[in-house]
Amino acid sequence: MKENSLTIKLKISPNSSKNEIIKTETEIKVKITAQPIENKANKALIEFLAKQLKIPKSNIEIIRGETSKEKTLLFKNISSDKMVEIKTLLTYNKSIS
Repeated sequence: MKENSLTIKLKISPNSSKNEIIKTETEIKVKITAQPIENKANKALIEFLAKQLKIPKSNIEIIRGETSKEKTLLFKNISSDKMVEIKTLLTYNKSIS
């Protein structure tokens, strides 16, 4: 893995009433309004996270869990400041960075 990249595991909940990030002590769940058909939820997840983090969509890639609710995302070409921001937003309370 490159120095300027980061992988994060999370769960996606498609077809939700609104887009939001929910942190618990054991997981990160991202609620997405898009339906899980024709890759719409995956695209919406990347768009939502890119907007929240103010990074290009091309810097986020789903590397595991394409058709699953459990996803592993790769954030690439990320500055160290942005990495801290991503870890703060997308790691659950008891995780160790």
